Amino acid sequence: MRVVAKKVLREFWQIHSETEQSLKSWYQEAEKAEWKNPNEIKKDYPSVSILPNNRFVFNIKGNKYRLIVRINFEYGMVWIRFIGTHSEYDKINATEI
Repeated sequence: MRVVAKKVLREFWQIHSETEQSLKSWYQEAEKAEWKNPNEIKKDYPSVSILPNNRFVFNIKGNKYRLIVRINFEYGMVWIRFIGTHSEYDKINATEI
């Protein structure tokens, strides 16, 4: 998969340093992945939440943080849509971001 907007992750872990290793690991795993459908993501990340419009919510650092991505399976693209604390996540509409 090609992950777009690594800069967003980097800027986040510069502020929240405890997330750096988790986000780097997620990024590397996503870049190596060849997901063709949501079920393949579920195999790698059983706790991922599947939302409408091919959006997925990953728990980061023991669910203290949330990462929302949108995936185009046909083109192998992953767009970072949101990264934030669990409380920040609760304030957004994850299906529209």
